[in-house]
Amino acid sequence: MTTGPGPRPDRPDVSVVVPVHNTMPYLTRCLSSLVEQTLGRRRTQVIVVDDGSTDGSTEEIERFAAQHPGLFTTVRQPNSGGPAAPCNRGLGLAAGRYVFFLGADDHLAPVALERMVTMADNCRSDVLLCKMVPIGERTVPTGVFSRTAPVIRLVGDGLPWALSNTKLFRRSLIEEHGIRYDESMPAFSDQPFVLEACVRAARISVLADEPYYFAVRRTDSSNITFRAGPATRLSCTERLFEATCRFLAPGPLRDAFHKRHFHVELFQLFGADFAALPPQEREAVCTGAARLIGAYGDGVLERIDPRRRRTLELAWRGDVAALCAEIAADPARTPRPPTVGRFPAVRRLMAAMLD
Repeated sequence: MTTGPGPRPDRPDVSVVVPVHNTMPYLTRCLSSLVEQTLGRRRTQVIVVDDGSTDGSTEEIERFAAQHPGLFTTVRQPNSGGPAAPCNRGLGLAAGRYVFFLGADDHLAPVALERMVTMADNCRSDVLLCKMVPIGERTVPTGVFSRTAPVIRLVGDGLPWALSNTKLFRRSLIEEHGIRYDESMPAFSDQPFVLEACVRAARISVLADEPYYFAVRRTDSSNITFRAGPATRLSCTERLFEATCRFLAPGPLRDAFHKRHFHVELFQLFGADFAALPPQEREAVCTGAARLIGAYGDGVLERIDPRRRRTLELAWRGDVAALCAEIAADPARTPRPPTVGRFPAVRRLMAAMLD
C-alpha cells in the first residue's frame, strides 16, 4: 500500500528514503529531523517504507504523514528480512534530483539537506558524503571526514572505510546504470550499491565542516547489522568480495577495499560471540573464513594490523582452540546479543553451512 501527496507541481531537489522495521522510539526523532529541514518542503520528498513493522512504527509513520501533508510518501509492505527491498522500493518512487538514504534509527541536523544539495550543485558531485557522528556505542568512519573536499579519490582519502549508504547520490547516475540493492543480502547490502555508485561517479565530494548525520546504535543492539548471526555475516561478507571483483580490476584499488573487508567484516566474525557458538558452528565459521582468506588474502592479509592478522591466521589454520583463547584474552571484543534461535534466515544459512 502506498500513500502520498500525488503528483508534485515541481521537481524536489532531494528524495529521502527511510526504510523502517520496528525502530520505535528512535523513529520519532528520525522523522522529526526531516520535518525540521531548512531545505523546505517544496524541495524535499520523504519516502518512508514500512517493512512489516509490528512495534508501533506503522502508527507513528501515519501520524507524521497526517500532520505534514505533502511531505511524506508512505509505503507499507510485508517484512522482507533486510533493508535492501525497502530501499529499492523507495528508489522506485523517488522524484528528486538527488536521493539520500537515512537510517530509521538515525537523524539529521536541520541544515543537512540544504547544505548537501548546495555543495553537490556547486561541485557537480555525483556522490556526496556528509560528516557523521556516533550516538551511543555506534562507530562511524573518521578519516574521510577530516576535511571538506570538493573531490576525493576512491582510495587514499578514506572512502573504503565509509561504505554505508548514508550519502547523497545524483539520481540520474543511479538510474542511468540501473544501480539497485541486492535483495538476497540480509546484511551489508548497501556496500555493493555504494561501491558501484562511487566507481561510476565522475566526482565524489565530502562535506565535513560540522556534524550533519547522527548515527545511533540502539541500546539493545537490535539494528539489523548488529543482530545478524555469524552465518549471515559470513555469507554476506563473501558477496562483498565478489562485488569488489566485479567493479574493480586487480590491483591497488581492489586491494584497498579487500583490506577493509578483512579488517572489518571478516574480523568481526570472531568477536566474543564466536566462542559461545556450538562447536560445529565454530568450525563452519572458520572453514568459511579460511575459504575467503585463501581466495582474497594474497597481498592483503599482511597489510592489516597484527591483532587482526593473528586472529584471521588462526581461523585460516582452523585452530579453534587457540582462536577462542585469543578472543578470551582480548577485552576489546564485545559480545553480540544471541540471534540464531530468533531469526529463521540465520538458521537456514547456518544449516546450509553445516551440511
